Amino acid sequence: MRQHSIVFQRYLTVIYFILIFTLPGSASAEKPLETVKGYADKVLDVLRDPALKGESSKKVRKEKIREISKKMFDFNELSKRTLSNHWRKLNPEQQQEFVRLYTSLLEDAYADKILSYTNEKITFSREIMLSDRIAEVQSIVQRRTAEIPIYYRVMLKDGAWRVYDVVIEGVSLINNYRSQFREILLKDTPEALLQTLRKKVGKT
Repeated sequence: MRQHSIVFQRYLTVIYFILIFTLPGSASAEKPLETVKGYADKVLDVLRDPALKGESSKKVRKEKIREISKKMFDFNELSKRTLSNHWRKLNPEQQQEFVRLYTSLLEDAYADKILSYTNEKITFSREIMLSDRIAEVQSIVQRRTAEIPIYYRVMLKDGAWRVYDVVIEGVSLINNYRSQFREILLKDTPEALLQTLRKKVGKT
């Protein structure tokens, strides 16, 4: 009887550890919509901060938005998906530099776009689970003359939802840059692509 009790306790221990190590990703992580909305709210806090108003504070506002984007986006995943099959054409050092340059380019573009917003209202409508670890969070930016749909595609990694693509009015960020980079890589070397990016981010 004692032996059966020990075996049963061991069995419960195994189940306990299985639950502990398999559920944290889904149990502890916020829902995709909550996560993206949380980042959006932080950006809006920066834009609405009275202490950061005016042209003199633009650089500070931009840097704060860049810091938020670092946590919001999975730039490694975004980089791999943008280059798709061409990713393997880059050696490890080139891949690291590509991620760094592409991240800088996107952060800058993202910050500039956000800073152009004035009194737009952002409404998060719903989230669609595309798989256990991939979801699409749908939102609408309401302007005076139009409504702009912006969909965030997010992936659950290491217990957190991170954005790996943004679709604005039906145009995917990944697909937009993929076509540009593919043209370069089809007729030139990875180094040529890196040189193009260096120029774009001012790192000649």
